[in-house]
Amino acid sequence: MAGEENKIVWNEEERKFETADKEAYLEYEMRGPKIMDITHTFVPPTKRGLGLAAHLCVAAFTHAQNHSLQIIPSCTYVSGAFLSKNPAWNSLLYKEEIGSNL
Repeated sequence: MAGEENKIVWNEEERKFETADKEAYLEYEMRGPKIMDITHTFVPPTKRGLGLAAHLCVAAFTHAQNHSLQIIPSCTYVSGAFLSKNPAWNSLLYKEEIGSNL
């Protein structure tokens, strides 16, 4: 049963990827129709060390890839620990075009 509670689900309404028991989650904001800004990742102390934060990130990055989204990794876990250990996902990172806001 422990596997089921750690299953990652997409909660579109609350803009989260979360475990089925809702204890661990990754929050994001949409910055336009095709840019996902990952803002926060949380795993409670009782579930740390199980790789849940990485599983949440993989779920979010896979979702972005499947929906042709780019990612802004505002969350320090994502921009630091996750991407440094999983550089293949760097291809999904948002790259602002020079002069796009001018």
